[in-house]
Parts: sequence; structure tokens; C-alpha cells
Amino acid sequence: MFYSTLVYVGLVLIELLVIARAILRPHRDPALRIAWVIVIAVLPVLGIVVYVLLGETNIGRRRVERSKQVLARMPSLDVGSSSHTKHPEAEIPEPYDHLFRTAHSISGFPTVGGNSAQLFSVSDETIGSMVRDIDAAQGHVHLLFYIWRTDNNGLKVAEALQRAAARGVTCRAMADSLGSRQMIGSEHWTAMRDAGVHLGVALPIGNPFLRPLKGRIDLRNHRKIVVIDDRITYCGSQNCADAEFLVKPKYAPWVDAVMRFEGPIARQNQHLFASDWMTYVDEDLAPLLSAPVIAEGAGFVAQAFGTGPTVRHSAMPEMFESLMFAARHEIVITTPYYVPDESMQNALCAAARRGVDTTIVFPARNDSFVVAAASHSYYADLLATGVKIREYVGGLLHTKSFTIDGVVTLIGSANMDRRSFDLNYENNILLFDAALTADMRRLQEHYISKSNVVTYEIVSQWPVRKRLWNNAIAMLGPVL
Repeated sequence: MFYSTLVYVGLVLIELLVIARAILRPHRDPALRIAWVIVIAVLPVLGIVVYVLLGETNIGRRRVERSKQVLARMPSLDVGSSSHTKHPEAEIPEPYDHLFRTAHSISGFPTVGGNSAQLFSVSDETIGSMVRDIDAAQGHVHLLFYIWRTDNNGLKVAEALQRAAARGVTCRAMADSLGSRQMIGSEHWTAMRDAGVHLGVALPIGNPFLRPLKGRIDLRNHRKIVVIDDRITYCGSQNCADAEFLVKPKYAPWVDAVMRFEGPIARQNQHLFASDWMTYVDEDLAPLLSAPVIAEGAGFVAQAFGTGPTVRHSAMPEMFESLMFAARHEIVITTPYYVPDESMQNALCAAARRGVDTTIVFPARNDSFVVAAASHSYYADLLATGVKIREYVGGLLHTKSFTIDGVVTLIGSANMDRRSFDLNYENNILLFDAALTADMRRLQEHYISKSNVVTYEIVSQWPVRKRLWNNAIAMLGPVL
């Protein structure tokens, strides 16, 4: 009896200590603290275990220190170091210039002019363009993907890297250890190494049972970056895989959008790649980043930025919300995953209330039933304020795009959910250009034309059990 009481008291004390830690952790909104307190209190033992494994954005002290050391060694990308327009900010009208200041505050990259770009909306065409550029590379090819599969498109890129390495091009390829585990453990990975391709693994898991002692196992590198000869770069939502994505065939095809950029903006993606590469591979790429940036002629203004667990906590939400508040006439968003924090939800509703024509497009079928339920819980409030909701039925809409007023576009890897806000490394490019934004708007309109209209009347008629499920899951959104 005495020992059972002692054990009980001990468990209660541990539970209270874990609850206190959850409350005291910095960078948390009240909803997140409440969610964790509920989980720990309702599921005393399991809740404590879950909190230890998933409750804190802990990437590991060694990785944090290594990341700081790498960033300290990298040269700064200030405006004076390149030959682009001296004051590209002058090309950005006052209502939107603060957006680029927000992006600058995240990664420290300046706005750069002299860029051109092409939008790709078909996965095979995107991979085909990448392969052609790799085959034409003269100096180096740098590649980073969250998911790199051993399917048709994945092997096309692997084989192109081997061809480039064989003719003396320096090829560096990195993949996330979880998202690309199939490729990393395959004969094709070995073949690339044997061919002279330098390979790196981002966020290696190692022993999955010991990994939680060093940092969260689910913090991943979700970036998709290709840089060729320091003048061409790709940015968008597509992984190095077939659109059919046979791991989850019932949701296929994956529908993505990618932009191929030429110009000074490539150096900024080069910086992001180098920071990841130097964190996990013992090779200093700083000299490569010190060469002059060359701008060949006129072009639009753009700015890259990267977010993640070692970047300031609020970076990605701030960027999304800044875009929402900057819009004067129109907002169009496509995202597969929508689990916002309260301020972002309010910002989107506020845009519609003040008369901005606001549309958001989701996939009709989501590969995560949990995220789908959480997203649905926000529909009623969005619709009540005038936000238009569309659900794309031509596959899993995976494109992450954000346009405002027909002149500003944000494209990249970040979703509008808690994982992209807090847990994943992401990369995005913000640009000001009416012509390229018009291309993106045409693609967004194509998605809308293949979507079902969701109305307030439809949502209000959902059965109680569906609304109960959606709202219950959304309550745990901060945890999930």
C-alpha cells in the first residue's frame, strides 16, 4: 500500500512538472499551452511520453550549434556585393515594399532585380527541364529534396547527375533522411556516389529509439532546391518524384507548380543550400558564395528566404499574414494543408471583410485525414466573412502559391500549417512582377475551374458528428 501510494505521488509530481514545463516553454500561444496541458492531464503516462517525444521544437543542441557556426562562416549577401540594380526597392510600390522587408528580416537576403522565370505546372515537364539544365551544366549542380523517390522521374534526375559528374561537373545532392529513405537506402544512391556525385543526408535519424534523446525525430528538411552554375534555380512544391506518387496512389496525381528562375536570385537559393550542406557535410562552400553576382539585363525583383526550427519562431506566419494585410484588391491561395494559428485565420477573415476578393483552394481529398478534419473546422468562419473556398478534384493539389493584387507572388515549399510554421525547414521566393503573377493567376484559375464550390449552406448542413470530429481535431491542431 505504501509503495503504491509512493508511486502514485511520484507520477503526479512528474505530471505536474511536465505541465509546468509545457506552460513555461517560450514562443507558444495560449492555445498551444492549453492543448498540451489537456493532453498531459487527460493521458497522464501516455501524455508525458508524447510530450517528451513531440512537445518541444528540439532539433538537438549539437545541430543548433553546428547551424550557428555554419551561418557565422558564410559571407553576407548585402546589396553592395552584386551588380544588380542599386536600389531594387524603388521598383516596388509602397503598398508592397514592406513585404520584402519582412522577407529580409528572416534570412537577411536583399531584394534583387534582373531576374526572369518560367512557370511549370506539369510534373514531368518540370523534371524534364531540370534534367536538361543538369545536362547543360558547366560548373556545378546543387540539389536538395525532401522526397526523392526511385521512380521514373527520381531516376531521371539521378542519372543526369551521374552524367554531369562524369564530364567533370561538381554535383552535390542532399535528401531528407526520412522523406527520401527509399532513395538513400537504394542501389541508385550508391551508384551516384560511385559516379562521383557528392551526397549528403539532411537530419539523419540514426537509431530511431535513441534519436528522441537528441532531438525530435519528426523535424524534417522539407525544402526543394535546385541550383545550377549559380545562375539557374528552381523553387516550388514538387518533390523529385512522379506525379502518380505510388506510395499513396489513391490520392494521385500530385498537382504541383514550380518556377525556374535565372538571375541573381539563384545566389540566394545557393545560400540556403550551402547552409544545409555545410551543416551535415564537412565541406566549406563559403568561397563559392563569395564570387560576384552577375545580373544580365533587366528583369523583375525577387527575394528568397528560408525558415525552420533554427530560424525565428514566427517567421513563416508573419510572411503569410503580411501578404494578407497588404492585399488591396485580391488574394488567391492554393495550399494542401491549412491548420492556421488564430492570428492567421483572423487575418484572412479580415481581408475578406474589408472587401478584398479572397479565394483559397484546397484539395477535395487530402492524404492526411487529420489535417483534412482540422482544415474543415475553419471553413464556417472563413465562409461567413466572405472568403471563397474551392476544393480541387483533379488529384491532390500540392501547389503552395499565394498571389495578391495581380502583382505579387509567393511560391515555395511552405504549407499553411503548424509543421511549416514550427517544425520543417522550408524555402520560398517572393517576387513582384505583373507578367509572372499573371501566369500564376492563370494556373490558379485553372485549379479553380476544376474545383467544387464550398458554400456556407453546405458547411452548415454537415452532421453533428462531422462537426464534432473536425472541431475536436482542430483543438489539438497546435499539438499536431
